[in-house]
Amino acid sequence: MGDIIQTKGLTKKYGKLVALDDLNLVVEEGAAFGFVGPNGAGKTTTMRILATLLRPTAGEAWVAGHSVGKERQAVRRTIGYMPDFFGVYGDMKVWEYLDFFAACYDIPPATRARLVDDLLELVDLAHRRDDYVDALSRGMKQRICLARALAHDPQLLILDEPASGLDPRARIEIRALLHELHAMGKTILISSHILSEIEEVCTHIGIIEAGRLIAAGSLDSIQEQLQSHRTLRIGLLNRIKEAAEWLAAQPEVLDVALLTEKEKSFLQLEFSGDQERLAQLLADLTRSGFAVTQFQETARGLEDTFMRLTQGIVT
Repeated sequence: MGDIIQTKGLTKKYGKLVALDDLNLVVEEGAAFGFVGPNGAGKTTTMRILATLLRPTAGEAWVAGHSVGKERQAVRRTIGYMPDFFGVYGDMKVWEYLDFFAACYDIPPATRARLVDDLLELVDLAHRRDDYVDALSRGMKQRICLARALAHDPQLLILDEPASGLDPRARIEIRALLHELHAMGKTILISSHILSEIEEVCTHIGIIEAGRLIAAGSLDSIQEQLQSHRTLRIGLLNRIKEAAEWLAAQPEVLDVALLTEKEKSFLQLEFSGDQERLAQLLADLTRSGFAVTQFQETARGLEDTFMRLTQGIVT
């Protein structure tokens, strides 16, 4: 698969304010790409440029090989865009709302009825098809707007804070829907402040601050790059204090602590070696006669990665 989004030197200025500063971003086709950054970082500006709603001050961007500046209609046929703040026509019935937007995409009347039914099934609103849009909860309105963005079967979904303002149940429903869309083969570019949800939904992330892209790549690769050392949890059948002394003498072990949790003791250590040295450490530990019952690396979450990379700067 190729790249579905590519930007080169993308810059946007509002007078002296630099909202985007030489942004070079690549999103592979088929990815679920999380765009992460503090308020004012440039996420929405980037998405609006990609959606052809905003012209950059400098630089270029392409969506599925189409220039966002020169081939605006081709780009719009390729994307489904859901902004952070959206309006709905509240005096329309749910099915009429989707039918109206399907007609805007020149979908023939003969196929629209089936399309509307399929979209309502996808977003779990078939039982509300004859209700007026104004009668829907915020979470349901989010889902119908997502269905609207899918009406023309776009290659790429651009979703700006789709879970913003939702209650916990509605966030879970949106997350499940995004998983389903990704499994169907849709490429998704999603921005969010809810880092735990980005971590659950996305395969790749880009971290942006003050208009600059700080890091981008798969979740695993970014966390691996940042991991100057690993935190390990080691459980032993016996001789735990002897094991602590033995581990402290190893060259890549930075620190060893004896901890107790639920009346069970274990060792926690900071280890600076790579995967190969980690495997060797376990082999040497058992070869030295220690009965290891647990040998586990403590995973770093996206929130930890985000805090280590960003400084809280806004433009």
